[in-house]
Amino acid sequence: MTRWLLLSVWATGSMAACIPVGERILGADIGRAVPAFADIPGETVIDFAPPPGARRTYGPAELERLARRFGIRAEPGEEACFVRFAEPLTSERVQAALQAALPGESFELLEFSHQPAPPGELHFSPPAGSGSTWVWQGRISRAGQADFPVWARVRLRASGKRVVAAQPLRAGQPIARAQLGEEAMDVPPGAADLSQIVGRAPRRPIAAGLPILAAWLEDPADVLAGQPVTVEVRCGQALLRLEGRAQAPGKMGQVIPVRNPATGKIFRAMVAGRARVVLRTGPPDSPDAGANP
Repeated sequence: MTRWLLLSVWATGSMAACIPVGERILGADIGRAVPAFADIPGETVIDFAPPPGARRTYGPAELERLARRFGIRAEPGEEACFVRFAEPLTSERVQAALQAALPGESFELLEFSHQPAPPGELHFSPPAGSGSTWVWQGRISRAGQADFPVWARVRLRASGKRVVAAQPLRAGQPIARAQLGEEAMDVPPGAADLSQIVGRAPRRPIAAGLPILAAWLEDPADVLAGQPVTVEVRCGQALLRLEGRAQAPGKMGQVIPVRNPATGKIFRAMVAGRARVVLRTGPPDSPDAGANP
C-alpha cells in the first residue's frame, strides 16, 4: 500500500514542493504555491508559519475554504506546502560568536544545540555553571522577529582566581580586604575580582568559604545602623554641629532616625553624605521646622 501510494504521488506530482516562509504565511506565499490564489494581496496574513524546519501542508479541503474566504475559484484536489526556513548551527558559527563574547580567552566548545535555527545574528550571554564547564545561553536576533534561543557548553582553558569569603559577611556591611580570600580555578569571563568586591556590601549574609558573586553585592549605605554620625542642625543661616548615633542605615537623601547620646532623644534627619546627616529647624509654622534634637 505504501509503495503504491509513493508511486502514485511520483506519477501524478500531487505533493507540491514546499515554499519557504518567515514567521507568517502570507498571501504572496499562498499565491506562489497555488497560482489561483495569486490575486490575494501579498501582505495578507493567512496563518502562522510552522516551527523552524517544520512543514505546514494545506490539503484540498483547506484550500477550498480559503478560496471561498477570498472569493476565488480554485482547482479541486490541489495542495500547498510551506516550510519555515531553518538550518542547524555549525561549530564554526558557534565558535565565532563565542569568541566575540570572549575576546582574548581560550576555550573549548564541548556541545551546542542542534535544532534547526532561523537565519539571523548569533549572540551569547554570560554563562551559568560550575567547575570549569559553563553553559552559555545564546539567541539568534532578527529584525522584527522574536529571538530564537540556542545554547553552548564551553570549557575554559585559562585558569584564574575566584574570590571567597574568608569569614562570615553581614548583610549591608562594607566588605574589607581582610575578610576575603582567593582560590585558583577556572572562572567564567566577567567573574568578580577583588577590586569589584572590596568596599561593597552583601545584599544577604554570606557564609565563610562561599565564592562571592557580583549579583549578591550592592553599594553600601552612606550611614550604617549604630554608626556615629555628625549631625548638622540648620536654622536659616545658623549652623550647629553635634554628634549622634544612627538607628537605621540610609543612603544619600533618605531620612533616618538618629539618637542624641546626651539626651537619649530620637529625631529624624536626612542623610547628606558618609556618616553625616542634616536636620533643618525653624519656627513652628516654617516649612523647615523639624524635631528638636
